[in-house]
Amino acid sequence: MRSFFDDVFVNNLPSLDLHGEIRSSARVLIKEFIHDNYVLKNNRVLIIHGVGTGALKNEVQEVLRVSKIVESFHLNPYNPGCTVVYLKK
Repeated sequence: MRSFFDDVFVNNLPSLDLHGEIRSSARVLIKEFIHDNYVLKNNRVLIIHGVGTGALKNEVQEVLRVSKIVESFHLNPYNPGCTVVYLKK
């Protein structure tokens, strides 16, 4: 079982920073980022969406929810502006 303490060292994970992006372009970037990391066999990645109004966070979660290669995801407990994503093996 995964622990939130597994995510203490998220700075070492491959990451995608969506600051300044609009939702439509963010959707494309997220899909490409997830696919590329799945091909590279990375099992955990980080998506930085910021806090703001929550529009990007909601878009990130919607894309991840319908993706067939995402095992699970959750907000980083130490930084709610980031989502930690676990990919299927």
